[in-house]
Amino acid sequence: MIRVNLLSVKRKKKAQALPSFIIYGALLLVAAIIVAGYSVWYLNSQVSRLSDQKKSNEVQIAELKKKIKEVENYESQKKLLEQKTNVIKDLKKNQSLPAKILSEINNTIPQGVWITALSISGANINISGAGFTNDDIINYVDNLKKSQLFTDIYLQGSQKDKGAAGKTASYQFTLTCKVKI
Repeated sequence: MIRVNLLSVKRKKKAQALPSFIIYGALLLVAAIIVAGYSVWYLNSQVSRLSDQKKSNEVQIAELKKKIKEVENYESQKKLLEQKTNVIKDLKKNQSLPAKILSEINNTIPQGVWITALSISGANINISGAGFTNDDIINYVDNLKKSQLFTDIYLQGSQKDKGAAGKTASYQFTLTCKVKI
């Protein structure tokens, strides 16, 4: 006899292997996540390092600005000091010039001549005075010409002037000269 089994038999299904593209896709996904995570961590560390470097650079810039300001103050003080030094030198130079002029005028004046007025304007000198004779005045002009300090000596005029009692006569003179600077 033939037996026919009409009851269905439960068969176990074989486990099917996952398709290779799913495995490779999952591995690729995991690798991409790892690379992305490493990239995020690396970029975050770079950002924090650069922000720290920026802060330190800003501090350094602030310190350098202070030093620049100190240098500028130093330079302005140096320039001011040089100006003051130049002013002092000019004052010393100008201070000694009138003393030299008066000393030279005193050294060149002969007996019988006296100065009544002296004016100095820049390098020009105007001298007014009197002498007992015209020869005394001429001697004075010659002495001034021999001096190393004066140039362009010009006797403008000499005029006889009688004294108050009429007994003593003198000669009034005016002359101009220039100072060698």
